[in-house]
Formats: sequence, structure tokens, C-alpha cells
Amino acid sequence: MQAGSSRSQIALLGVNHRTAPVEIRERLALSGCNLPALQVFSEIPSCEEVVFLSTCNRVELMIASRCLEESRRAVKDVWSSMGGVDASTFQQVIYEYEGEEAVRHLFRVASSLDSMIVGEPQILGQLKDAYRKAAEADSAGMVLNRLFHKAFSVAKRVRTETRIANSAVSISYAAVELAKKIFGEFEDRNAMLIGAGEMAELAAKHLVTNGVSRLVVANRTLSRAVELARQLGGKAISLDELEDALLYSDIVISSTGAPGIILGVDQVKRIMRPRRHRLLFFIDIAVPRDIDPGINEIDNVYLYGIDDLKGVVEVNKSEREREALKAGRIVDSEVIKFLVWMDSLEVVPVIQEVQRKAENIRRKELARSRKVLDSLDPKQQKAVDVLTKSMVQKILHDPIIFLRNEAGGTSGRELLDVANRLFGLNRLDAVDWRVHEEQGGDKERQG
Repeated sequence: MQAGSSRSQIALLGVNHRTAPVEIRERLALSGCNLPALQVFSEIPSCEEVVFLSTCNRVELMIASRCLEESRRAVKDVWSSMGGVDASTFQQVIYEYEGEEAVRHLFRVASSLDSMIVGEPQILGQLKDAYRKAAEADSAGMVLNRLFHKAFSVAKRVRTETRIANSAVSISYAAVELAKKIFGEFEDRNAMLIGAGEMAELAAKHLVTNGVSRLVVANRTLSRAVELARQLGGKAISLDELEDALLYSDIVISSTGAPGIILGVDQVKRIMRPRRHRLLFFIDIAVPRDIDPGINEIDNVYLYGIDDLKGVVEVNKSEREREALKAGRIVDSEVIKFLVWMDSLEVVPVIQEVQRKAENIRRKELARSRKVLDSLDPKQQKAVDVLTKSMVQKILHDPIIFLRNEAGGTSGRELLDVANRLFGLNRLDAVDWRVHEEQGGDKERQG
């Protein structure tokens, strides 16, 4: 802790897709350790509060400590050692934020302003999951509890007050958004995915999220189709069954690694009559193309290619960048609010000391009047005790409210210094009432 620090301070350490390759991120996720990563860091004595976040694109640790420098050194030593990353490499890839910058970074992460794809929604769920694990393990205390709840509310405010998540900025997402413009709702629509690679999988997840009635996954390697279909609650078929499956499909997204066309004009023409010329929508996001462009000439058949989608994505990226500026202003304003709350924590021990000193005085004066009070019956003695407590509370009420309201302001530290001097909190006679009572009691018994 920095000299003179009387409350917990915040730091964030981490690596992400910009600072470290995936093999380093995987090691620092500590997934191969015998102990869960959260437990590893929680057992560092100086780390009073810990939340650990691990996703495919980032691994981050948020800590609160009254011994911040000591905690950071210990965390880095433990992390690099447990992750099997030498100290030099570790120092090159890690980023560290403290205080205001740590808070700002967390709020930006929660709001998806620091993601590979700005505005993507997954990170907020991942952050909530990391916090839930910390709460269950009792490794998040007052400071990080408040910080993470604030981060969640900031993310909600960003999504409510900006359009940062409204536009498709990945090819797979744009493909599904385009299908929605054609069909509207997906509730009664059947979708088929041709291919089971990364882009196809992302497209399938978007389709399922948007409520397609039925999903078929067709792939040259049937085992991969079965695996993806099982994850998404769909049906797997081989490419040999493609034409039959087209009879029942409304939306077809193709993204294979085939060297040439896998679906030609004649195949589509053959199935349109049995389909009664029902609308059929193709999106080809493969390079090279999977679907013959000539199918666009068939009635009630529409085909969009990757070039069509790229134009949509570029326009939407520009829109998101504009919205990200608005979101950044929201984050900055919320950072200020949180820091005011953090500063207000300085007043808590002062208020407690004022109350403790007042209680010392009350009990000391009652002890001095013990001979008189002993002549009262128990009910009267209790009434005197309640009366004196009430008087102390009412006398202190206004000063305490003032301290709570003003200590987080720009002159908060000066105010706390005045309060310390005004109430004489640094004087030697501010002793614990329990010590005085014991000493007083002994004297009474001796007398």
C-alpha cells in the first residue's frame, strides 16, 4: 500500500488479443493448474478482494487491497510462475491499471468498447459469470461488489442510450440480419447450414438465437456436422443429402472450404417445383464461392454473396465507431461517480471513531455516576442508559450526515482532516471504552 493509505485501492492486471498471442493467454488462464485460478490469487495474503475473468480473447484479474504495490508484485510472481511464462515475456504482454484507469478499463470491457468486435454482447455475460464465481467463493468484498454492479449498470446504460450493438459487424451476423430483413421473424422458418467451420458455426448460433424453427447442418465430414448439430439442437446430414434437405429449407447459409461450386443452378431448379416455388434465400459466405451465382435468375430464389455482406459490415463498423464515442462519454461520467464513492470510503473510519469516542465519553460519565445510578432500580438504570445514548446520537446526527455527504467532494480530504482535529480523534485520551470500563470496574471493586 502507498504510505498513508487507509482504505482498499483497486488494480487490474491482464492480457488480451492485442497484447498476447493465444498460446500465452491459454497459459495465463491457469486452466491446467490443480487449483482454480480464483483460489490461487485469493490465497495471496495481501489480496483482500479478487475477481478473475478468462475468455478466449482476454484474461484479467481485478484486485482490491490496502497493500496495493505488495499485492501487484505477488500477483505477477504467482501468475507468471503458475502459468509457465518467464518473467521477461510476462512483463512484455501484461497491462496494469490502477485506481481511475482500472475502473475505466473495467467499464469499457463491460460495455464492449474494448472487444475485438466493438458492441458484441457476449463479454457482459462472461463478466457476470466471473463476478458470480467470485461472489460464491466470497473473494469479492465491499469494493469489488460495488465496482462490478456499477460496471453492469454502465453496460446497460450504454446499450440503452447508444446504438452500439444495433448494427452487424461480422460477416456471419450480417448474413443472419439480412435473412431477417427478408423473412421478418424466424419462428416458422427452417434453416440449413452448409459447412461446419468457424464462420458457419457463428452463423448457426445467430440463427438459433433468433429463433429458427428447425436447423439442419450439412457437412462433408459427417462427424463434425453431428457435433455442431448436437451443440445447437439441430439435425446433421451429409452433403449427399443436400438436395433433399433443400425441399424443406427457407434459409441456406453456406460456408465450406470446398475448392469449387457445390450447389448449381440445375439442382436448385429441380427442387423449386416440389417446393411449390416457396421463397428460398441463400447466403454464400465461402471463399471461393459454394453456390452458382446463376441461381439468382430462378424465380423466388435470392442469393447474396460475401461481397454484398462486406459492404453492409463496413457501413455498420463506421456507425459503431460513432456510437462508441457516445459510449465513451457515458463511461467517463460513470467513472467519476464511482471514484466519488471510493473517496467517500475515507470518511467511514472517521465517523466510526467519532461514534466510538462519544460512546467512550458517555460510558465514562456513567461510570463516574455509578454510586448514584446504583441506587436506581434496573428499569430506571436502563432508562438512563437509553436516554444518554439517544442524546449522543442526536448530537452527532448532523455532523455525521454532513461528513457522509461532503467527504466525497473535491475538498473531502481537507474536511476529514478538520473533522479529526475538531473531534480530537488523534489525542491519546480517545481510548476504547471497553478498556476504560474494565479499569473503572476494577477500581470500583477495589474501593
